[in-house]
Amino acid sequence: MPKTLGGICWERLGLMQNFVIVVAGPTASGKSQLAIDLALYFNGAVVNADSMQVYKNTPIIAACPNENDKKIVPHYLYEMWDASFNSSVVDWASEAVKCIHDLWQNHKIPMLVGGTGLYLDALINGVTPIPETKPEVKKKVAEMLKCDGVVKCHQLLSSFDAESAAKLSCNDTTRVRRALEVYFDTGKKLSDWHKQPMKKLLPSARFFVISLLPDKAELDERCFLRFDKMIAQGALDEIKALSALSLNDKLPAMRALGVPELLGYVRGKYSLEDAIESAKLHTRQYAKRQRTWFKNKLKADAVIHQCYLGQKEILENLIYDVKKML
Repeated sequence: MPKTLGGICWERLGLMQNFVIVVAGPTASGKSQLAIDLALYFNGAVVNADSMQVYKNTPIIAACPNENDKKIVPHYLYEMWDASFNSSVVDWASEAVKCIHDLWQNHKIPMLVGGTGLYLDALINGVTPIPETKPEVKKKVAEMLKCDGVVKCHQLLSSFDAESAAKLSCNDTTRVRRALEVYFDTGKKLSDWHKQPMKKLLPSARFFVISLLPDKAELDERCFLRFDKMIAQGALDEIKALSALSLNDKLPAMRALGVPELLGYVRGKYSLEDAIESAKLHTRQYAKRQRTWFKNKLKADAVIHQCYLGQKEILENLIYDVKKML
């Protein structure tokens, strides 16, 4: 009798070499648990696709997997960088591609899980073929932003790339910086680069995409409960330690859900009650935007219209659908 893996003959493992399961959805929708349950069945590994869970300093507030989760199945690309690192989708995608290839080599199915649509879109559909910006150019633009401010830099961008500037807020430091870096490094406008054919990062990959789209009331309740749990688990201690680093508040890690509000409390700007109420409001608003993005922008093979809380029927149906592709 042939050996099996989750009911799949070992002889068919070759079909898994270019397979990726994507578990997408808004915050607090149960993505991480679903990815773990699928990884257990298919001998897979969980690969992070959340832009805040890449940082080391805030595992509680970013809802990173705990040590028990990591013991159940392997987890990758979590808590990779210090909060001082201004990471981008390019940085993450480079690590994700290497990780997925390594998992394929070891006969494991990557379970790509996260709520950052930009990350998932880059890996599934590809990216514009913009070359990596040289360090000296990044330094030059950083100095310009420091000396002149983002509003003036946005005006400068408008003078040679009005199309890109029109799409950006004059206060969007990250994207204004990126547009300036690209032009100074390549001599080509960012808007022109975006008209080029997309570059596939995993050209041989076959994706099975699962989208969790619970209704608003269920998602709101889950968001609020999870934030209360984070506070009980020690999120405030994380924020106090983060504040002590005296980092630029515009860094990605400093803008994670709940971080600005709790930093305001730690710095004496708000009461704890007001900080928590504000953080919950912004979390709910962010989850709503995520849900809209996944509903309208992500082409899914399976859509679950509720939070995943370990429901056996949901898991069994998804396993059946995935096995049809293997």
